[in-house]
Amino acid sequence: MKKVRILRQLRDDRRGATAIEYGLIAALVAVAAISAMGALGNGLSNTFQAVANDMSNSTDGNF
Repeated sequence: MKKVRILRQLRDDRRGATAIEYGLIAALVAVAAISAMGALGNGLSNTFQAVANDMSNSTDGNF
């Protein structure tokens, strides 16, 4: 009878499922953050490149 009780407890234990759900949520947040940071990095790179081009043109007298 003790084995049956242990098996029922294992079957009814939901802590593992909850931990997996939290892990999936954390992974989704990480993917979203990485995507946002990548887009932000590209935007910043474009902005700095435009500023560098404008500064280069201004020293040439083409501004």
